[in-house]
Amino acid sequence: MSGKRRDSKNRILRNGESQRQDGRYAFKYIDATGKQQFVYSWKLEKTDKTPQGKRDDISLREKEKLILKDIDDEIVPRGGEMTVLELVKKYFLQKTGVRHNTEANYKFVVNIIKKEVFGKKRIDKVKLSDAKCWLIKMQRDGRGYSSIHSIRGVIRPAFQMAVDDDLIRKNPFEFQLATVVVNDSVTREAITRKQERAFLEFVAQDKHFCRYYDGIYILF
Repeated sequence: MSGKRRDSKNRILRNGESQRQDGRYAFKYIDATGKQQFVYSWKLEKTDKTPQGKRDDISLREKEKLILKDIDDEIVPRGGEMTVLELVKKYFLQKTGVRHNTEANYKFVVNIIKKEVFGKKRIDKVKLSDAKCWLIKMQRDGRGYSSIHSIRGVIRPAFQMAVDDDLIRKNPFEFQLATVVVNDSVTREAITRKQERAFLEFVAQDKHFCRYYDGIYILF
């Protein structure tokens, strides 16, 4: 027992664990790509208290548990170093043969994400709360509900692609949009019911257009 490494509280340290001179704990491991990595925390166990003046974080052993689970499940470390913008662009590359309007919508979404700090965020760092806050921010910045709906309609399947590729474990955009942003869109009425009835009455009574009545009625 005397030969085992211990921390400042006389607790035995596991393989890969160490404590630095400033008191912070470190865990060294080899990721799925074969590279040596380190994670740090001011707490060894969940029940430890964060030293005064230091940023609170989960404990080292909680981090170890998540890391080892990702390694066992062959999750690509650090989201493959891919940003949100890079992920969306990769998603678009797989959408070949789409209609002109769909392609224009893709470009619209990319241009918006380029301007957002969120677009530079690494995909494995995006949490559910981050995704919600970003959409709320866009609405506060003046984006309409329909625009936000279009953006989310692209970014959600892009993140699902990342899940399927084992780049991340969960899709942070799997939530109901209406529970996060206010639907302020207004349905435009092309023609009132009164105008529709008046038009159909005209068609039915007109000598020339009466032959098209059934078709126009079905279209309405």
